[in-house]
Amino acid sequence: MDLERVVAPGDVLSARARLAAHVVATPLRPSEPVSRACGAHVLLKLECLQVTNSFKARGAANAVLQLPRPGSLIVTASGGNHGRAIAWAAERFGHRAIVYTPQGAPRAKTDAIRAHGADLKAEARSYDEAEALALAAAARLDAAFVSPYNHPHVIAGAGTVALELLDQDAGVDTIVVPIGGGGLISGVATAARSVRPGIRVVGVEATASAAFTAALAAGQLVEIEVGPTVADGLGGNIEAGSMTWPIVRDMVDDVVTVTDADILAAMRHLLEVEGVVAEGAGATALAGLLSGRVDVAGRRAAVLVTGGNVDRLT
Repeated sequence: MDLERVVAPGDVLSARARLAAHVVATPLRPSEPVSRACGAHVLLKLECLQVTNSFKARGAANAVLQLPRPGSLIVTASGGNHGRAIAWAAERFGHRAIVYTPQGAPRAKTDAIRAHGADLKAEARSYDEAEALALAAAARLDAAFVSPYNHPHVIAGAGTVALELLDQDAGVDTIVVPIGGGGLISGVATAARSVRPGIRVVGVEATASAAFTAALAAGQLVEIEVGPTVADGLGGNIEAGSMTWPIVRDMVDDVVTVTDADILAAMRHLLEVEGVVAEGAGATALAGLLSGRVDVAGRRAAVLVTGGNVDRLT
């Protein structure tokens, strides 16, 4: 596959201009405690402070803004954050949205999907089933299906975070990214390498849903058994033929896994030490550093804290 035909650096630049009036530039903040622990200079890119409380607003808005006609019907599947972002973008730009999620998707996300006027279908037993239902519904309704990861406009929109990050600190030589379907890390790798060809890009998966780790070991996408994880936004298999697979295979330096205990420790650190509320998926990249699975010693590393939609205590 010619990666330039999937998402080119110019697509990310165009997305940045397109999104300028609709998303915010999130803080890139140094963390002295993490820097000391890792023997590095570590910065936290706080996409948990983005519109809709996650980086997903970037890809969703970029895709929705390029729909061919007003009042389009959009169908998507999501663990929650992409669904919330699609619902927000559909409401903002005058479209209709149907969002399929697993039955157990966090209420902070599903309540927000409903609040933006989308039709929520929280009937699937898993993310994989939600994706299958959404694809079938899009075909049946002749609607636009906007995947949370396997979509060129979503990938290009997500990649804008890397351009923004490198504008904020041109000395960053490593970017650590959580991986679910691979849309974010595909956009980040494409954009970052266009600015700094030698930059290191590392992905972090939840052990319970390590689809890319399995694919890299097998040399191709393989179906895995997905277990429950506190990083609910990263759970699920990867759609067959996903454009993210060759990008990750060819442009990402390393992919590691972390346990739920590692992720919970990173969430706790962010809340108690950094004063940052992050959900499980949002804290997974930092878990890679704090667990020692990602070695950034001597480097200037940016860690993406990608979402902060955490359910309230009841």
